[in-house]
Amino acid sequence: MSIQWYPGHMAKARREVKENLNLVDFVIELVDARAPFSSQNPMLQEEIQDKPKLVVMMKKDLADPEVTKEWIDYFDTQFSHAIAIDVNKPKDIQQIAEVSREITRAKLEKQRAKGINPRNPRAMIVGIPNVGKSSLINRLAHKKKAETGDKPGVTKKQQWIKVKNEFELLDTPGILWPKFEDEETGFRLASIGTIKDQILPQDEVAIYILNHLRDSYPELLEGRFGFSSFDDVVEAFDMIGRKRGALESGGVVDYEKVAEIIIQDLRSNRIGRISFERP
Repeated sequence: MSIQWYPGHMAKARREVKENLNLVDFVIELVDARAPFSSQNPMLQEEIQDKPKLVVMMKKDLADPEVTKEWIDYFDTQFSHAIAIDVNKPKDIQQIAEVSREITRAKLEKQRAKGINPRNPRAMIVGIPNVGKSSLINRLAHKKKAETGDKPGVTKKQQWIKVKNEFELLDTPGILWPKFEDEETGFRLASIGTIKDQILPQDEVAIYILNHLRDSYPELLEGRFGFSSFDDVVEAFDMIGRKRGALESGGVVDYEKVAEIIIQDLRSNRIGRISFERP
C-alpha cells in the first residue's frame, strides 16, 4: 500500500528549508517520542546532510519511558545530540537551550579567538506536522509566537523567533514526504494523529492500535478495555462497544464509534504510555 499526502505548501516549505540552511548554525529536528523513526522525514535528512543537529523527542509523557531511553541512545550514536521532552515542563524546555549552547560552543570560541564578536547562534526548527513544534516555540519564546492547533499542518510560513538572549529560531511549516511506501509508517503516524484522519480508514487504524496493544502492551489493553488478548477483531470491537455503550438502535454495536473510541483513547493517553517502534 502506498499512502500519498503532499499538499503544495509542503513542497514550497521543502525548497525554503534547503535555501535557508546556510543561514543557520544547527538544526533542531522534532520527532514524536511514540514513533521516532516513522516521524523522521527522510527528505529532510537529505537536505540537512552534515549540518549539526539536535533531535528533540516530543510528547515523552505519552511514550513508553523504557523505549524512549533506547531511542535517545540510538540517536546519540547517529547524530551526537538527542533529548526527550514534555513541552509543559520548564526543566525540559531549558534542556534545549543548554544543549544548543553545547552544539555551538566550539564555533563561538573559535570566532572569539580570531577577535570576532559572534552573533547569537541561529537554528532552524523542523519536523513533520502535528509534532508539537508551535507549542515548543511558544514555550521557548515565553509568549505566543507561533500558531498552535490539534490538526496537522497549522504552520504555513517561515518566521524568525528570538529565544531570550540564547539563540534565534527559524520556524518552518511541518513537512511530510510525498508518500509512505511502508504501510507500517502510515498506520503509526495515523494512530498518533500526525496525518489527517481522512487519509486512512479509521477502522483500519483502530485495528492496528488494538493489534499493537495485544502484541506489545497486553496489560494496558486489559486495563482500558477489559481483555488482554483476542483472536477475532470483530469480537474485540463488540466487547469494547458493549462496555462503552457504543450501540445503535436495537443494541447493535456501532463499529465506527468503537474505532473513534480506540483512537481517541490512545491519543488522549487514557490507555497509557505507548511506543509504536523500537530502534
